[in-house]
Amino acid sequence: MSTHVSHREVWYTGHVQGVGFRAQVIAIARGYDLTGFVQNLSDGRVYLHAEGSEKEIDGLCETIEKSLDGHIRGVEQRNFSGVRTTNNFIIKK
Repeated sequence: MSTHVSHREVWYTGHVQGVGFRAQVIAIARGYDLTGFVQNLSDGRVYLHAEGSEKEIDGLCETIEKSLDGHIRGVEQRNFSGVRTTNNFIIKK
């Protein structure tokens, strides 16, 4: 994997905590060549940080939104590029 990659931060709002959202995101992420993490936030949102190619990140985000759209009410995203900061895809506590 390349050390200089695209990064995407995504904040999901809605009924996204206490429903297995993070575990489902991890299962979806296994199908992509990405690293990163997913984490519950204290304000009720879920935060996703993905690193890899823009195409792979787009695919992950599209699949999450299609698979979990019954739980998601809003999505905010921020893209940037930089050095890879993660080695795998995990649930962060």
